[in-house]
Amino acid sequence: MQAAGSSARSPAPRPGGPDIVERHDPGLPFQSERRMGSTGLRPVYPARAFTRRRGDRTQLVRQVVQAAFVVLNLWIGARFYLWVRYYETGGATVFVPRPPGVEGWLPIAALMNLKYVLVTGLLPPVHAAGLFLLVAFLAMSFLLRKAFCSWLCPIGTLSEWLWQGGREIFGRTVALPRWADVPLRGLKYILMGLFVYAVARFSAADLRAFLDSPYGLVTDVKMLDFFRHLGRTGALVIGGLLVASLSIKNVWCRYLCPYGALLGLVSLASPARIRRTPDACIDCAKCAKACPAGLPVDRLIAVRSAECTACLACVTTCPAAGALDLVVGQRRRVPGWAVGLAVCAIVLAAVGLARWAGAWHTRLPDAVYFELIPRANELTHP
Repeated sequence: MQAAGSSARSPAPRPGGPDIVERHDPGLPFQSERRMGSTGLRPVYPARAFTRRRGDRTQLVRQVVQAAFVVLNLWIGARFYLWVRYYETGGATVFVPRPPGVEGWLPIAALMNLKYVLVTGLLPPVHAAGLFLLVAFLAMSFLLRKAFCSWLCPIGTLSEWLWQGGREIFGRTVALPRWADVPLRGLKYILMGLFVYAVARFSAADLRAFLDSPYGLVTDVKMLDFFRHLGRTGALVIGGLLVASLSIKNVWCRYLCPYGALLGLVSLASPARIRRTPDACIDCAKCAKACPAGLPVDRLIAVRSAECTACLACVTTCPAAGALDLVVGQRRRVPGWAVGLAVCAIVLAAVGLARWAGAWHTRLPDAVYFELIPRANELTHP
């Protein structure tokens, strides 16, 4: 799948033929290189002068936001585990309130609730927090491309840490050949399509019946039990993904994540783009090398690919001021700190709206939890 975008026109050839190579070094902007051709040394032309981009701390801001959301999810996970244990032990352990943020890990239930709201106009009584988070992430993708994946998603952060660690250990990462990469990237869209089709074929009454069933009421506990009681097949699959992530950038995100596929499709309509200005570009290709999605940023005027996550690694790496930026429309530049502020503000707005609507907490009688949670493993899909 070739990244979409408009390519800049190639510069007119200079005298001396293809044996001339210019190399632009940010430390020596007028350095060039001679290559010995069949007819000897060729003349060397000076590299284009450029204004150096000032120190860009976007990646530091992004790493802080990533770390904060990893810590937040670990806190949510710990509290959710303690909440589950309280009901599993019949109230013998410490009680902590159920953290509503755990529903961010229930994307299929959120998709079901979204359809239920669109069809009936009513907020569902169960797992509604996930609905508000899903809408927030969809809105984020429309406004700032797939910024959720590179700024907030803990799985995306873990994937990034793994390939960065693997690069430190092995000295490099591996890019799959195009004949393998393109069909593998299609897998996440197939998975997304299957989930969307499964939800679309449910009527509103069917959705309500599923979500109100014993299985639907404790689907969050079922998710926890999957990891607590991981079988051999699940362990092998997860272990394989972790090992592969050490060598291949963002294996899960790039090839298998249906959530990322959905957000990527929404991002195609985003007015935000990574945009290259050819007149300021020095053709160093550092942006393309820095892009974790492997997009040919150095050959595009605007990056329109669904694989772009607005991580801004390409922008941070670019040494030439004004050559590469995240912009809205044609020219309105969006600084990295603004992206970080915006993604956090969108999540907080969703939480605030859900609280205002009385839909942030799923409130069921204790008797229901004491009955269902201890036997969650026995509950099957209705």
